[in-house]
Amino acid sequence: MRRRDEIFIGGPNRRAPGGHWVAAVTHYLGNFENPLFGVKPSNNLVFLRSGEFYRVEPDGRISEAKIIVDLIDLMRQAGRFPLPQMLGTEMLFPGPATHDGVLPSGQANGEETLDLCEAMLADLKAFNPETFTSAGQTGDDGYWHDDMLWYGPGGIGSNYRWSGFEKDHRAPFLTAFPDRVGGNHYCRIGDGNYAAVSGWPSMTMTHKGDYLGVPASGKSLTLRVMDFYRCAEGKIMENWVLLDYIDLFRQMDRDLIGEQI
Repeated sequence: MRRRDEIFIGGPNRRAPGGHWVAAVTHYLGNFENPLFGVKPSNNLVFLRSGEFYRVEPDGRISEAKIIVDLIDLMRQAGRFPLPQMLGTEMLFPGPATHDGVLPSGQANGEETLDLCEAMLADLKAFNPETFTSAGQTGDDGYWHDDMLWYGPGGIGSNYRWSGFEKDHRAPFLTAFPDRVGGNHYCRIGDGNYAAVSGWPSMTMTHKGDYLGVPASGKSLTLRVMDFYRCAEGKIMENWVLLDYIDLFRQMDRDLIGEQI
């Protein structure tokens, strides 16, 4: 097995419990020869994507870790995709277009980058239930660049521009979970042109509409989330997203790993 980092950043945490945190988007690559967490092997090369947050103490030792591995995408690579469809385009998570996501230096102020992402998240909470749009997200004064790229996890996939994000993720998600409340984060850090936020869980919501083959259940659900952002010239350019969908579907009474043939 080999580790291949695409983003690796660090900074002081704005959220309680504070401290210094590092965050990474990485792939673990190798030949998938034995079961992993119950996922059956393919005996072929796989790239297991992972989002990781670590709290590092002043003595240099790690005191806390939060990790989401994309087991749904691993199942796809092994020929055992467990959902009826992929909303967006499934692909290997690319590194940043600027190729500078690992230990960025000589860039913008990380605090200003995080300010931009926090402002976007605050306005993203409210949305029009008919159009699924939120104020301030796009346009000349919006948070997102016209050519934004959004890289989503297995089950959602990736998409291009705000219109693609709305079509392939936001509209299906808000139709299923219209009362979702997000932003319950334990960590928010900025480093150069990059920022990362995570909640464990971040979202609370009610399953009011069908979603990826699961009929509405009316159940109260939670969702663990990790978001990584690259910004430039006051706009969000790229967004990498890890969601714990194995846990979310378990709450909806689907054991995606246990259902494998």
